Amino acid sequence: MNEPDFWNDQNRARKISKDISIIRDEIEHIGKLEATRDDLGTYLELLDDDFNQSLYDDALASLDTQRAFIEKSEIECYLSEKNDRNSALFNIHAGAGGTEAQDWAQMLYRMYTRWAEKQGYKYNVIDSLPGEEAGLKSVSIEIEGDFAYGMLKAEIGVHRLVRISPFNAQGKRQTSFASVFVYPQFDDDIEVEIETKDLKVDTYRASGAGGQHVNTTDSAVRITHLPTGIVVSCQNERSQIQNREKAMAILKSRLYQHYEEEREKEKQNLESSKTDIGWGNQIRSYVFQPYQMVKDLRTDFETSQVDKVMDGDLDGFIYAWLKWHAGNKTRKIG
Repeated sequence: MNEPDFWNDQNRARKISKDISIIRDEIEHIGKLEATRDDLGTYLELLDDDFNQSLYDDALASLDTQRAFIEKSEIECYLSEKNDRNSALFNIHAGAGGTEAQDWAQMLYRMYTRWAEKQGYKYNVIDSLPGEEAGLKSVSIEIEGDFAYGMLKAEIGVHRLVRISPFNAQGKRQTSFASVFVYPQFDDDIEVEIETKDLKVDTYRASGAGGQHVNTTDSAVRITHLPTGIVVSCQNERSQIQNREKAMAILKSRLYQHYEEEREKEKQNLESSKTDIGWGNQIRSYVFQPYQMVKDLRTDFETSQVDKVMDGDLDGFIYAWLKWHAGNKTRKIG
């Protein structure tokens, strides 16, 4: 980095700087783990030599303080797959059912953005399509932070809600569905060939908050990649040029992921992960009435604390899935 011509190649320089930053963070992380191990080990040695209630209480307090850090460090060991460290492009789509499903999509949007805030991640709404009466038909969110994709890929699939409908005058119980899909976000230096002739670009008026230009100019942009059928859109920026740049960046990430999956299918003859989000394949049920429970149908992890889950307390579900996923990979290898 101290070489005079280091910054001549901006993309290469950014990549090297990022790699160095990651290595420094990992070294610092390992150092903190070793310090925690040594501190707890010292408590064990002292208590083994001569039990002391006060010292024992101090040891328990120290363990409680470090428990979350230790657990998160364990989980990060499972986040070793390609792109796990990347930020995420997160999509929610309401299922069939009109206002009910669209309200459920809005609730999921709040749940995931609250989770992102708790993790210290930044998030940005790229595109959203509001429902006719309430809720969201769809929303795309950019969630920035280390391991955002690795953590959130646990959420890919169909989410099922059972509750007494607030939109039904008879107060009947209603079942609603919404799907979630997550893509890794890539740096600008990834190489994906995109030809202009393969793109269809549409502009339209944005439909949400965004300042004086919303609903007065065709600032929103939708780009269709004709060979693959991938469609991306962006309406949150102030100008058409900015929206187009953001949409192209998202398309680049989507295409990179698409081609990676295609290569993986050729090598392993496996179905694309997107097949797993068919409407009959719900991964989690959220029951509000007649009892309260959220249960993941893959790992059997469950809780009755529905309010906490809907306020973004998802770590238990994500951690359980990462352990389950790692176990599945080990069994397949064996």
